[in-house]
Amino acid sequence: MIRLTKVTQAWGQPDFEVVLKTALEGLDVHHLPLQQGLSAGSYALDKDVRVMFIGAEEGVNTLQIKVGVFYTSIIAGCNCADDPTPVDELSEYCELLLEIDKDTAETAVSLVGS
Repeated sequence: MIRLTKVTQAWGQPDFEVVLKTALEGLDVHHLPLQQGLSAGSYALDKDVRVMFIGAEEGVNTLQIKVGVFYTSIIAGCNCADDPTPVDELSEYCELLLEIDKDTAETAVSLVGS
């Protein structure tokens, strides 16, 4: 589980979206369900991940934040050693729901659309 302490601290502040984007874009791609959100490729890459804030709701104990994620993938495992065809990066997009505990900043991330 990931902990987004700076995001919970920035909740309600003017720089909330910037803090959220910075925190998510700085995470290792394996902390996000990007592999499950693939629509064009077979392997999610961990570079050039960009996050777009969609919306948020505050519950009694949690923040529920919806974001769009732009990233790239490749089709892995289909090239022979002597194949001159370059591996092309494919554009991907998915939407994630972050459920952040307001007290501990522990964050559950789930895929909600691609």
